[in-house]
Amino acid sequence: MLAFLLPPFVASLILTGIHAYLGVHVVERGVIFVDLSLAQIAALGGTIAILLPVSGGDPHAPVVYWISLAFTFLGAFIFSMIRVKRARIPQEAIIGICYAVASAAAILAMSKATSESEHLKDMLVGNILAVSWAEVAKTAGLYGAGFVVTSSVAIAGVLLVFCYLIVPSVAAMLYAESVGRRLAIGWTMGTVVSALGVYASLMMDLPTGATIVCTFGVALIIMALVRPIVQGARRPIAADPVQ
Repeated sequence: MLAFLLPPFVASLILTGIHAYLGVHVVERGVIFVDLSLAQIAALGGTIAILLPVSGGDPHAPVVYWISLAFTFLGAFIFSMIRVKRARIPQEAIIGICYAVASAAAILAMSKATSESEHLKDMLVGNILAVSWAEVAKTAGLYGAGFVVTSSVAIAGVLLVFCYLIVPSVAAMLYAESVGRRLAIGWTMGTVVSALGVYASLMMDLPTGATIVCTFGVALIIMALVRPIVQGARRPIAADPVQ
């Protein structure tokens, strides 16, 4: 069992390492939904590529990755063009519209596929349990080259990528002010949640990506509930007044 679980767990650690770091800066700057929209645009590109004859219907074909990357660059270019300080229309509104349209377009594209439901599930939560050592090494190399969003969506799906980016950073903000401490909390949370999610999905025969997403949600709720207790323990005990 350990040999089977090790590749997806290492892949989740790689996702945690890069996304928790990026998430600290994303949440701090308040551009939270940019990553979600870019991830969905990348998924749309991958979906269209799978339908092309040149890919042979193989989601792991090189052409699928490159078309997905091209869509990501196009989305990033559009978002950079609408980033104006005194824009009449809020940037978040445009980003939300792009996410909705990209999601709908991906669903329309998948409606022409022979395994529509399977493609839809992979787009949203990926299939990280089926990740091989070769894919782990490839993803690590692409991260080193700076291609984060496209590589992440290919193995983890849109929702899981978003959770790895945002949830550890939000949880860390509940307990820490400095970037260093937030990173430590975020990395720790991501590692623990990944291990629990992968193990629970295998034991209960559930989709791994969706299980990790829900585990992130439960962990965040627990950390929010525990926060007042931790804060109370940090407060110095007031000295008794001199009688």
